[in-house]
Amino acid sequence: MILADTSIWIEMFRRDRFKTELESLIVNDQLCIHPYIVAELACGFLPDRKNTLHYLDSLNQICLIRLADVRLMIEARGLASKGIGLTDAHLIASCLAMPGTHLWTIDGALGRVADLLGIRATIPGVSRF
Repeated sequence: MILADTSIWIEMFRRDRFKTELESLIVNDQLCIHPYIVAELACGFLPDRKNTLHYLDSLNQICLIRLADVRLMIEARGLASKGIGLTDAHLIASCLAMPGTHLWTIDGALGRVADLLGIRATIPGVSRF
């Protein structure tokens, strides 16, 4: 499974960037979503807002990790002061809890941490940054 983070979705909504890749992942049932990503996207402008949020909510949901476990992961994996925030840490924890799930991002700090943990997605034909 591939978890596309907020940066990927924003690029798709604003510039149609990654649209083909996201569609391919959806058609092949390889894309999942995290509820925090949907919530972040809901904070901004979305085309056809009601239907877009409904569609995002209908995608495969990745597991939500308890905050206490996310904090334990931050300490155990040495993720403090790496430039990621709480939402990023939740995404990482969810990917780690579901073996075979990789994180697709163009966010520099999040990408570096995902690389370090071996969970960064590589999408054919897509530059990492």
